[in-house]
Amino acid sequence: MAAAAQSARAAVKYQTFIGGRWVDAADGATFESEDPFSGEKWALVPRCGAADADHAVEAAYAAFVSGAWPALTASARGQMLYHLGDLVLEQAEMLAEIEVRDNGKLMTEMLAQTRYLGQWFRYFGGLADKIEGSVIPIDKPDMLNFTRREPLGVVAAIVPWNSPLLLMAWKIAPALAAGNTVVVKPSEFTSCSTLEFARIVERSGLPPGVFNVLTGFGTEVGEPMVTHPKVAKVAFTGGDASGRRVYQSAAAHLKPVVMELGGKSPNIVFDDCVLDNAVNGAIGGIFAASGQTCIAGSRLLVQDTMHDEFVERLVKAAGAAKLGNPRLETTQVGPITTRPQHKKVLDYISIGKNEGAKVALGGTVADVEGSNSGLFILPSIFTGVSNHMRIAQEEIFGPVLGIISFHDEEEAVAIANETNYGLAAGIWTGSIRRAVSVSARLRAGTVWVNTYRAVSYMSPFGGYKNSGFGRENGRHSIDEYLQTKSVWINAALGVPNPFSIR
Repeated sequence: MAAAAQSARAAVKYQTFIGGRWVDAADGATFESEDPFSGEKWALVPRCGAADADHAVEAAYAAFVSGAWPALTASARGQMLYHLGDLVLEQAEMLAEIEVRDNGKLMTEMLAQTRYLGQWFRYFGGLADKIEGSVIPIDKPDMLNFTRREPLGVVAAIVPWNSPLLLMAWKIAPALAAGNTVVVKPSEFTSCSTLEFARIVERSGLPPGVFNVLTGFGTEVGEPMVTHPKVAKVAFTGGDASGRRVYQSAAAHLKPVVMELGGKSPNIVFDDCVLDNAVNGAIGGIFAASGQTCIAGSRLLVQDTMHDEFVERLVKAAGAAKLGNPRLETTQVGPITTRPQHKKVLDYISIGKNEGAKVALGGTVADVEGSNSGLFILPSIFTGVSNHMRIAQEEIFGPVLGIISFHDEEEAVAIANETNYGLAAGIWTGSIRRAVSVSARLRAGTVWVNTYRAVSYMSPFGGYKNSGFGRENGRHSIDEYLQTKSVWINAALGVPNPFSIR
């Protein structure tokens, strides 16, 4: 068993999953996981280190080069993933409960994610036997030339704390479908749902070593995993500072990476929009998930002809949002997930005030009935924001919205693009012409029109500029985990001059 409760009040004791076995950290070290709502230290998790990283990567490499996994046909591999998707759906409520306890996000949000999670394994399981090479009509006589699409090897997947299982699936589903093996390192703040997922993997029939988990801290276990000579690729989602460190470590060992590093996404409201829809879209873009999402629409650009009316409606609606226990259906805003992040958000609120922006709503911590963590922050709205301010340029990752006024399309696009990030953007308009024109000019990997925060396993996701590179989701994301081999076969009876290139 991955975990066993010792008593009604005792912390749940987890082990990590390596080579198909449940094990403690090599030195027996553990760390605590805190419930962001109650403040309870509810779980003990292995604090893995370099020895554990070596153990996990070696197990994954062994499973890649020999045994049951490489012997499977592509169709059989896909069937295994499809079965895993079915098992995940069966356990969706359990997984959501663990996620909520670990990261404090709303049960309604996390249950929607875990019920959707299985589709990644079904979709990419279906793609497993659609990976094809090609026969090239080569310009050399008596030669047959064709390509093979082959897996890379061991993939190291590093996952953040805001949506651990969903963002893990974005990486491991295509990696496994392509025939790779994986080692997953969840955030030290939210490791438990990944370990519970490993119990489902254990039941699924995936061969030992194909899926492995390393729990612990980045410098202690993440860096040894990334730099291990038998890791072939790194897939990372997280903050840009951590991403730069991972990228530098991978580059030093010539490892390819796919990275999503967050954003400062513009949510643009034009005066021909449906006003109520745009208000709801602005609220959902930033206050859903307490703003702890890489695609948060944290810069709200509002056309000057409707600015005051829109802000009035927005402040009224956001001010009515119910903070509370994330397990209750009536709760709309939950706690900040971690104590360092809570401090960071409050620091940025102070920065915004010092920069001269006006607090139109919130701007303080909140006391919430039943919570002993002290991790709640009121939905906060700044007006009078200019795009050069730090609160308009730096990712806050919390329930803090900056409103910027613009005059016309040209100014809106210029403001939207004037940032180092380029992950997502939103447009609210009744004009098809404007929807097409503005979406084409925005420097962002995803653009939503009259909606926000829609994602699918079918649609590619990733960033421009400092928001990262590579794409997750969609049929072509499997290419991130494949390499191409060119095969030449000489059909001639003789071998020509060996001293000349063919």
